[in-house]
Amino acid sequence: MNQRTLLRRGFTDLDDLGDTVLDHSTHVKDPIHGYIPLSEDMLQIIDTPQFQRLRSLKQMGTSYFVFPGGSHNRFEHCIGTAFLAGEVVQGLAKRQPELEISVRDIRCVTLAGLCHDLGHGPFSHVFDNEFIPRAQPGAQWSHEMGSEMMLDHLIDDNAIDFLDSADIAFIKQLIRGTTTPMRDEKMFLFDIVANKRNGVDVDRFDYVQRDCYNVGEPSSYDFSRLILNSRVIDDEICYNQKEAFNLTEMFHTRYSMHKRVYSHRAAKAIEFMIVDAMLIADPVLHISQAVTDPRRYQTLTDNLLYEIERSTEPELQAARDLIARIHVRDTYKFVDEYILPPDLVSAIDSSVTPVAIVGFRSDNDDFVEHDVLVDICRIHFGKGSENPIDHVRFFSKYNTTEKYHIGRELISICVPEKYEERILRIYTRSPAKRGQIQRATRRLIDKLNRNVPSSPGSSPPASSITPNRALTIPATPANTKRRRLQL
Repeated sequence: MNQRTLLRRGFTDLDDLGDTVLDHSTHVKDPIHGYIPLSEDMLQIIDTPQFQRLRSLKQMGTSYFVFPGGSHNRFEHCIGTAFLAGEVVQGLAKRQPELEISVRDIRCVTLAGLCHDLGHGPFSHVFDNEFIPRAQPGAQWSHEMGSEMMLDHLIDDNAIDFLDSADIAFIKQLIRGTTTPMRDEKMFLFDIVANKRNGVDVDRFDYVQRDCYNVGEPSSYDFSRLILNSRVIDDEICYNQKEAFNLTEMFHTRYSMHKRVYSHRAAKAIEFMIVDAMLIADPVLHISQAVTDPRRYQTLTDNLLYEIERSTEPELQAARDLIARIHVRDTYKFVDEYILPPDLVSAIDSSVTPVAIVGFRSDNDDFVEHDVLVDICRIHFGKGSENPIDHVRFFSKYNTTEKYHIGRELISICVPEKYEERILRIYTRSPAKRGQIQRATRRLIDKLNRNVPSSPGSSPPASSITPNRALTIPATPANTKRRRLQL
């Protein structure tokens, strides 16, 4: 029995709610949720150029270059998120009629789930996290802002008339996860699509499950149980205490996917190359300017690489060369990696730079600043250094009107003490210089270790950064060039 079947057990007999999203006109088959009903309202949004654009945006960005199964797109994720948003809000309406959830609430929450990723750019988070900060330093732009812009454009361009201005403003707030709702008595609605309180939302339910499914990674939590065992207490969505470990597993699965998939070394190397190609192309194609022009942004998808490849401008030759290198797997190379002690993160962040690494070259080294790339990867359970479970409230089957916190010691003794890690990674644009750059980096790290103050009464430093001997590049590396398959 799939999760879709389990969910539908709890969501029937809602006819008294009137003309809701349950009055669907068609179904689509989804590998995660089974048959998903689509209402006329949803179809009016889906059948537009602005929404169809999501078919050309890979959900997992450059991870697809490493995990061939990760070929799914933002399109199906948004439909799945809308389905779950509708199931959550309709389930709450059925179980707790005293909440007075209206037809408008159901429609707006569902459409917020449907439209929440309209604003993603090429290769998803690569665009807003890596490209825009370098193309427009200091610009305060996010894909959520892009989603609001594209929602306005979609409505205006397609004469959508079933939403009034208040509905549109409400949907935008739900996408942002704004904590100042238009109606104070329904704060819990903002816990559904983009939960800023604790990160337990339908966006995460769908993308974690969908990404795991497509790349073949195990998922050890069950979001259908979380939905069925939720209720609103004091304007906050809370969960039955028996789901505490299930929630812990959800956060751990998210961490595991970031550790093993989203932050894969090879995917990050290709990400650097794509960002370099886009930065080279930006003065010609004006890519970064599209964030304020919805008509231009509508054409901006992962197909941007093909647009660059097909170009003939001499100014884009360097970008074309980078894309050609990706096709033949002649990528930037990983050099070294260090898991950082929490108390040294800020010092390392400011001390390990391409310029600093160049300063530790030996006399025979010939690499330059441009050859070195530094990345500090931040991986956590969903709330930075905090335990996200500390921000979730639970209830008991014996008292469903009182919410309370569950300490980690009541969930399991086998839970982590830390919930965030920073990984320092060094890459190079010049694969032949990997060894030089690694040795210079390690000389820099050794100096930083010696400069770390000791704890009172101890001779070794309070913390130090330890190189991974298994990653040491020999002074004369073996020939590891891949051979073509001989048939």
